[in-house]
Amino acid sequence: MSKIKSAFFCQNCGQEAAKWLGKCPSCKEWNTFVEERIEKNVPQVVAFSTTHAKSKPQNIQVINRADTPRIELKDQELNRVLGGGMVPGSLILFGGEPGIGKSTLMLQLAIKDVAMKVLYVSGEESEQQVKMRAERIGITNEQCFILTETHLQAIFEQAEEVKPNLLIIDSIQTLYSSDIESSPGSVSQIKECTAQLLRYSKTTDVPVFLIGHITKEGSLAGPKVLEHMVDCVLQFEGDRNHVYRLLRTVKNRFGSTNELGIYEMVGSGLREVLDPSDILITHQENSLSGVSVAATMEGMRPLLVEIQALVSTAAYGTPQRSSTGFDAKRLNMLLAVMEKRCGFKLASKDVFLNVTGGLKIDDPAIDLAVVAAVLSSNANLPLGRKVALAGEVGLSGEIRPVSRIEQRISEAEKLGFDQIVISKYCKGISQKNHSISIEFCGKMEEAVKILFG
Repeated sequence: MSKIKSAFFCQNCGQEAAKWLGKCPSCKEWNTFVEERIEKNVPQVVAFSTTHAKSKPQNIQVINRADTPRIELKDQELNRVLGGGMVPGSLILFGGEPGIGKSTLMLQLAIKDVAMKVLYVSGEESEQQVKMRAERIGITNEQCFILTETHLQAIFEQAEEVKPNLLIIDSIQTLYSSDIESSPGSVSQIKECTAQLLRYSKTTDVPVFLIGHITKEGSLAGPKVLEHMVDCVLQFEGDRNHVYRLLRTVKNRFGSTNELGIYEMVGSGLREVLDPSDILITHQENSLSGVSVAATMEGMRPLLVEIQALVSTAAYGTPQRSSTGFDAKRLNMLLAVMEKRCGFKLASKDVFLNVTGGLKIDDPAIDLAVVAAVLSSNANLPLGRKVALAGEVGLSGEIRPVSRIEQRISEAEKLGFDQIVISKYCKGISQKNHSISIEFCGKMEEAVKILFG
């Protein structure tokens, strides 16, 4: 008879303890330990065969590096974020908030490539529900197989029969293994199921996507060791009230973590946004006051975003300061710099700021665009429609240089802008290399003179 014992696990970080603890010694959280029954000495039943060979140490100079070809997907945004495609045998964790579109994006991936055999395992929906979503997307694929199962050993048996080129699990929190006596979604079940899926992907060279849930703090549910076990961690972000979704890489063993993918939620699913700058900028015939365009960077990808500001006389005693998509504390700092260094009287006025498209920008390079939008609204003087800005504003009113300025200038030039205002301290920037007019400024007063005359 197998030996059964109980252990206590922290639901936040996965720390194991022999007895219940009020405070986790690892993550310092309170009341996170729960008791789970663990069954030991049970032989693992897997449907794929593994031959264990003893490995010997080899000199690093004599090891031959094999260039493994990546599996290119039909989704160009996902290809970019993964670093050029999927690596065979990789385990990818795909997380996001409820209703953000994780299952929709994975189902699109499963049915878009007709040359790749995909096994889509759903533990949260029935086959009919998955079929309804596939019909809404409007793509058919005879190589896509749907399996509604939560027992891990049964999934391996079906995978052995289908022999897919890609395995998608929706979601890892719904799976359970018979080797562990605890409920699905517990720390021990998630660790064990992920470990067996990792062994399956490395043995068969089949890439595996794991869809993961998000906690109320915004982190991936389950123990932190889950992120260490997988090869790549993708984060799907966005606001359900806006149409744009951002796909970021938190961890990538086979590529950069600075890439960004952008999608637009439409009635037929998620559409790739290949040129987001052209969509995020409002195309209007007449120039409006309080509107400026910032050349920002999202990871390695340059973006031009529109900054909108509204400055009005405070109707009540205390002026309001409100910002959407931009740090409110940094807005207050910029308003104080404008009042102290440039003499603009904004202390008694309401200031509202908005970054269009529902994006949240933390790049300091949009400081100059924020200042320009606020001053434009305050004086009711519109900026030029073809003027972009990129510069960080310091506390003394100086315009500081920003990173990757060449990419920002090239993006503004590609979209047909006539002028870009940057810091004069940016090194290696020459006007003769660009057709766009480059204006250099060192202080906020110089930027105001360039923009408003």
